[in-house]
Amino acid sequence: MLELTAVDLEEVASALADQTDYDHRWLLDPRTGEVAFWTRETGIDGENPVDIDELDLIAIDPLPSYVWYQDMADFADGISDGAAGRRLSRALQGRRPFRRFKDQLNEHHPELVSTWHGLREVRAQRRAVEWLLDEGLIDEGAARRFATDHPDPDLP
Repeated sequence: MLELTAVDLEEVASALADQTDYDHRWLLDPRTGEVAFWTRETGIDGENPVDIDELDLIAIDPLPSYVWYQDMADFADGISDGAAGRRLSRALQGRRPFRRFKDQLNEHHPELVSTWHGLREVRAQRRAVEWLLDEGLIDEGAARRFATDHPDPDLP
């Protein structure tokens, strides 16, 4: 079992959110908790190609985009400024909702950006902890304590 402090939760969260379609993988060393970036051309050291199956590392597969989309929807629904919430909700409709949400937030509601980042980051880190638990890398008590200590921030 890993100690939760041995794992860079931001890196695991970034790997879980990585929706790019490039030929790469994020991997975690179950012995140390270190996260590595692998590509077919450059391996994990950036210079030496290596077959991913030869590595004794665990692949961090990204979560579906609807998981991250739901964070935006929850934020739009949870803020007290009804007009801003409606504009953010409308931004989520149609093509490129992630870009439109970000643009709407940055251009028309900059006062909400730090709150949005706080919600997104705490949820991403809780997902990273849940992933570690699902992989059997941390114990349930550590995961429960982390979730209790890292609730969603209050929304304005």
